[in-house]
Amino acid sequence: MYDGDFLARLEGGLRAALPRWGLPLDTGLSLLTISENATFKATGTGQGDLVFRVHRPGYHTRAEIASELAWLTALRDEEVVATPRPVPLAGGGLIADIDDAGTQRQVVAFDFVPGAEPAADAGLVGWFRELGGIHAGLHAHSRRWRRPEGFVRKRWNFASTLGAAPLWGDWRAGLGLDDAGRALLQRTVDVLERHCVAFGESEGNFGLIHADLRLANLLVDGDRLSLIDFDDCGFSWYLYDFAAAISFIEHEPYIPELEAAWIEGYRSHAQLSTEEAQRLPVFVMLRRILLTAWIASHSETPTAREMGLPYTEGTLALAENFLTRFG
Repeated sequence: MYDGDFLARLEGGLRAALPRWGLPLDTGLSLLTISENATFKATGTGQGDLVFRVHRPGYHTRAEIASELAWLTALRDEEVVATPRPVPLAGGGLIADIDDAGTQRQVVAFDFVPGAEPAADAGLVGWFRELGGIHAGLHAHSRRWRRPEGFVRKRWNFASTLGAAPLWGDWRAGLGLDDAGRALLQRTVDVLERHCVAFGESEGNFGLIHADLRLANLLVDGDRLSLIDFDDCGFSWYLYDFAAAISFIEHEPYIPELEAAWIEGYRSHAQLSTEEAQRLPVFVMLRRILLTAWIASHSETPTAREMGLPYTEGTLALAENFLTRFG
């Protein structure tokens, strides 16, 4: 899907839409990242560098995209977190449509935020202490914010992750899974389901979260930590935000240090009970199996190609350890 011709077509469609933001057709465009969506950086705009997100078709509805931008705008207006500003079209509104060989895609624009993804090593401890406080602020805002009429985002609960209606594919299709591997993960999923049911989905522990604040969506610029890419924000357990933060590094030996730092940072801004803290590994395991399914169902993406079969193998090892503790 993401070959040169495809990306050139996307860039052409985006370039044709640039005048809708008041930008000339010869504005500099360069590809930044590809995952669910494609993002491009625009330079020489006369209004600072911008980032354009070209949405993958068939994932979010227009109403879901508008809802994401509404929350993002509220978080900025209330100075809850440092995050990019959605850039409006010249005629008003925040979402443009482009035609991609007969497929309609949505495009949104943001101010470019400088910074780099933090390195995946033990030096993350300090950032995770800060991230815990940031998550506490996000969750507090989620609880008090009065959502606009028509607000709609996906629910990341057991059914939509590992259950009957998975949004990112069936975990049983994980790359390289044999019968023994599927049996191991089935036992793990059964335990996860029991924990999720016991924990419940009350207003106190379940609400609107970022849901994908992994390292790639954190930008470090000096001592400043910014959050980007609310594309997967939705309704889930607040504890799931920690699990998302350690996506793809769940196996690293310094994860317990990150968890302790995150808990410390969270508790400096909000309450987090001992029982809740002890449940964090449940959501880490749930997220890990969910990502194993995502890699299989999104094999065309660079991230999935990079992680591949070794990620499934790592999931099995983590599942064994998880069952020893929680099974």
